[in-house]
Amino acid sequence: MAAMEANPILLTPGEPAGIGPDLCVELAQQPGPHRVVAVSDPGLLLSRAERLGKPLRLIPYQPSTVHKAEPGCMEVLPVELPSAALCGVLNPAHAGYVLKTLDMAAGLCLGGEAVALVTGPVHKGIINEAGIPFTGHTEYLAQRTGGNPVMMLATSGLRVALATTHLPLREVSAAITRELLHGVILTLWHEMRTRFGLAEPRLLVCGLNPHAGEAGHLGREELDVIIPVLDELRARGLRLQGPLPADTAFTPRALQQADAVLAMYHDQGLPVLKYQGFGQAVNITLGLPIIRTSVDHGTALELAGSGRIDTGSLRYAIEVAAEMAGRSLRGCGNTLPRPSPWVNRQA
Repeated sequence: MAAMEANPILLTPGEPAGIGPDLCVELAQQPGPHRVVAVSDPGLLLSRAERLGKPLRLIPYQPSTVHKAEPGCMEVLPVELPSAALCGVLNPAHAGYVLKTLDMAAGLCLGGEAVALVTGPVHKGIINEAGIPFTGHTEYLAQRTGGNPVMMLATSGLRVALATTHLPLREVSAAITRELLHGVILTLWHEMRTRFGLAEPRLLVCGLNPHAGEAGHLGREELDVIIPVLDELRARGLRLQGPLPADTAFTPRALQQADAVLAMYHDQGLPVLKYQGFGQAVNITLGLPIIRTSVDHGTALELAGSGRIDTGSLRYAIEVAAEMAGRSLRGCGNTLPRPSPWVNRQA
């Protein structure tokens, strides 16, 4: 049996009051071609399946035993909730459980027992209310696994990476230093080569200010930080465009010349990507020693237990994780997979 068939992709459902458990239940109804193991409280999954009126049989995870994928069945690595979770009702007491599922899954990936981690949506606010500083999966997993993380979202035909992630807008300018930008670009370039098989990645870099600073009249970040870094890295052989004004960087003509776009902050790049591919996009953390992908949406507390969810993003996240893991084993490949018919099905 091939390693990809034997070693699983781990799935953490995220916030137990949100739609993460629903996604697991729906995923089990139409199992795909990859071995996926939920790292979750079994009782949570069973109670959500009962509420949804869906059959669910949970199989305790055993590393050396691979079960034939059957509708209504899912392997589970149990992590116990301290108390029952109610649909749509956040509870700070569950924050530790959410992070424990991530710790366990990341540890198994680091140890080589699992090939990738796919994460469901978490609620950052309730984790912080529990007294645990938390800015997001990207930063948390970097602390647990090491590496230099870069957040990238991708859909068919477009990849957008971020120089800064979950920062208040007033802090973005100060955060974009030469050192930070240098590291982000090198990480993005390296991952495009190793994870996506692109021998000479073409990276399009956005400016920070309107019109990319208008030669300093609308801000000096381009002149003082971005342009010097790009010039230095071009001299080392990297294929970089920019800095381009963000309002023209995402035009078809510009994107034809780019394998990935680097935006300076969260809401500069992600609205464009989500407009193009929401529900069929994937969040990828680059620069970690493990493969991690995620859904492109939030906890959707109002939809938990309703039966009105779309599993497209989760299925695509699994597909991309499997493709990246397979490429790591084969040492080849050059494209982000398009959503397959299995990915496009809705719950």
